[in-house]
Amino acid sequence: MQRPLDVLGSSEGKRIIIKLKSGEEITGILKAFDSHINVWLDEADSKDSEKEVKLGRVLVRGDNIIFVSPAQ
Repeated sequence: MQRPLDVLGSSEGKRIIIKLKSGEEITGILKAFDSHINVWLDEADSKDSEKEVKLGRVLVRGDNIIFVSPAQ
């Protein structure tokens, strides 16, 4: 049985989806994360109900995250 941080660690170098408390979704390639689930992404894109924005390299604070999931 794997712990949640182990599962997230197995996604390093792969595309993930992050859902934020604001309703926004960010997708990108997981580069690193810490025990607070602060997440560093490369090639990130942001989507909300109205538009999609290319962000590039971003750091998402863990206290803003609802969930993290592998992308399709």
